[in-house]
Amino acid sequence: MLSVYTTEPGVQFYGGNFLDGVKGKGGEARLTTIAVGLCLETQHYPDSIHQPKFPNAVLKPGQTYKHTCIYQITAE
Repeated sequence: MLSVYTTEPGVQFYGGNFLDGVKGKGGEARLTTIAVGLCLETQHYPDSIHQPKFPNAVLKPGQTYKHTCIYQITAE
């Protein structure tokens, strides 16, 4: 089981469905089959800057950005 704990309001999911045959360093094939991986990235909502009801995603000069993200994997 995967549990994700974060101070961010959203999660972006990336699948590897479009990476079939993508070439890596030196022209070597990195992935030979589609859907062999995924990425879960905690972040603000897409288009937050244009959505007044979404949490503010603007970082002004002098401000510090900090967030926490913990991925916990357990087996039952």
